[in-house]
Amino acid sequence: MIFANLFFIYLFLPLNLIFYFVTKNKTFRNIVLVVFSLFFYAWGEPVMIWVLLGSVLLDYALALLVERCHGTWGAKAALIASVVANLGVLGIFKYSGFLVENLNAVLHTAIPVPQIALPIGISFYTFQMLSYMVDVYRGEVAAQKNPIKFLMYVSMYHQLVAGPIVRYSDIAEEIDNRRITATEVSRGISRFIVGLAKKVIIANAAGVFVGQYLNGDLSNLSVAGAWFGILMYTLQIYFDFSGYSDMAIGLGRLFGFHYLENFNYPYIATSVTDFWRRWHMSLSSFFRDYVYIPLGGNRRHQFFNIFVVWFLTGLWHGASWNFILWGLYFGVLLVIEKLVMLKLLQKIPKFFSWLYLMFIVVIGWALFYFTDISRLGQFIGLLFGVGANGLFDTALGITLSSNFVWIIIAMVSALPVVPWVRKFLYDRLYEDSPVYTAISSVQVVANVVMLGICTMLLVGQSFNPFLYYRF
Repeated sequence: MIFANLFFIYLFLPLNLIFYFVTKNKTFRNIVLVVFSLFFYAWGEPVMIWVLLGSVLLDYALALLVERCHGTWGAKAALIASVVANLGVLGIFKYSGFLVENLNAVLHTAIPVPQIALPIGISFYTFQMLSYMVDVYRGEVAAQKNPIKFLMYVSMYHQLVAGPIVRYSDIAEEIDNRRITATEVSRGISRFIVGLAKKVIIANAAGVFVGQYLNGDLSNLSVAGAWFGILMYTLQIYFDFSGYSDMAIGLGRLFGFHYLENFNYPYIATSVTDFWRRWHMSLSSFFRDYVYIPLGGNRRHQFFNIFVVWFLTGLWHGASWNFILWGLYFGVLLVIEKLVMLKLLQKIPKFFSWLYLMFIVVIGWALFYFTDISRLGQFIGLLFGVGANGLFDTALGITLSSNFVWIIIAMVSALPVVPWVRKFLYDRLYEDSPVYTAISSVQVVANVVMLGICTMLLVGQSFNPFLYYRF
């Protein structure tokens, strides 16, 4: 099941809210969240729910053991067991086929390649449970004694299958004590609808162009066509993933949870360093706190640590060499920035720093998109005129002219225009002023309009997945 789905919006979510708010009993509400979350996860692939439940049960028990044996070898052994088990399960489901394929290629063997379906969200909930186990081991959080509450923490459908990666410490207090106000519910609804609009109105439309320009015979592309295709993917992946994060954060607020932000307008960044402080922040902070800093961080072997983190970041995204190349690509660029580029970027006008960053990011998305290395090489060549079918083509001109308004809206939506305008107005208005009230009313109307447009666009759509579900 996905959020951008009429069944979810008009049946599943309303039923969940009705059952949740029918009583104020905390235990009942927790059980309702667990039941609906497991149903959400099992929808479409019920067998894989046993992988999730098995991992939850194991880490629940091991966390209690870590806390009971704190400061002894028993605690360390329990932590190691959790890390090995979680990464082992992730490795079997996600990387076993990739490993066998490469062994066959190197050793010229014919070992059968495992064909194992990947449980949705396994990369996210594995990291979520690892962060919990490490935090319990460090004494930063207390182990959750109630198995229902721990299952609720891991399985909440708002963030289960595609993040953000929610650390136990961020919502530990809200697991036991949640305050739900009308204001928070209103904000949650608005945030969900904004995310839905990002996904349905922008990401899905951009995805159509991506399919047209990047999935066919690349030799037919002009240079401009190649750039248009990858720019559309640049928009698609941002609005798809940030839209999902917005919906997850909005849903969390409806039930009293405040998840941390996962995106902060990354396409206004002026360096690679700045970009990765704004993009998929929950993943970046995970690798920083649980890999980079324990390896030595900035204190020792900094560049080695960066390469380890970015190798793992690439590998986390998928069992394919293009993802590893993508991760190392950014690792190299981050090292170069730390050595020389950051000082230069601070001296030149921000517009040129932004152009540098966007060029780097767009090339990076090409590495990310093409899992076939030969097609990747061909496409990179096309971007610079090698093997391209001319500089420009008539069909692209028609596409640009007929979709000009949508393209402008999509590009502007990637900028923090709304926060800028809201801050400008609210800093100059009193809450009881007529203009302030009018602005709030406009937001309600905008939500209704966006929801109506999304509903119309979703009618009849049968294939509407989030890109990050495959990770």
